[in-house]
Amino acid sequence: MKKAISVMSGGLDCTVATAVYSKDYEIHAITFDYGQKAATQEIRASKEICERMGWSHEVIELDWLSRISNSSLNTDDDIPKVDENDLDDLDKSSETASNVWVPARNTVFTSIALSYAESIGAEIIIVGWNGEEGATFPDNSKEYLDEFNNLISVGSPEKIRIEAPAIELDKEEIVKLGLDVGAPMELSYSCYKGEEIPCGVCESCMRRKRAFKKMGLEYD
Repeated sequence: MKKAISVMSGGLDCTVATAVYSKDYEIHAITFDYGQKAATQEIRASKEICERMGWSHEVIELDWLSRISNSSLNTDDDIPKVDENDLDDLDKSSETASNVWVPARNTVFTSIALSYAESIGAEIIIVGWNGEEGATFPDNSKEYLDEFNNLISVGSPEKIRIEAPAIELDKEEIVKLGLDVGAPMELSYSCYKGEEIPCGVCESCMRRKRAFKKMGLEYD
């Protein structure tokens, strides 16, 4: 069977994205611990999702990234709270994105995933980058995806590509896709704060909650 590397945080987006390819690829999921507040919960969720779906799972520690980051995700700074009305306000959501930005995080993660892909002969790297977050996080954008794939095409001897099935989707569309492909979205965890019970007020929680509500689902 063809092989794939999944960059798996245990969140909604990567869970759905990986499930899209689950029937056609042998999935090798990797989860990064970079000192983020949610590391314990993200690892737990990723492990449960992988066990449910029959995917292999490995945790990779990146202590150095936590040491150089000034993001509220892995410092003592407070995670911003947002109102649902703020989610579509580009200025406000850009400010929040700046607060939680971890230096070159997706570039680091995807480069490591490429190394794994070359090592095991995987054909694709699966990521949860999506259109809704791409509006404020440049490393979630389609332009970033295309440029990274161009980089791989000239920098790797193997024919490997990044697949981001949600790259042009909003969260509601991601949930719909998850239902279509049987993704275990109820096991996913998307809270920035890392509490056992999701806080419900950080931007990640709010976007997830809004999408599930629109689709008539009651997951946290």
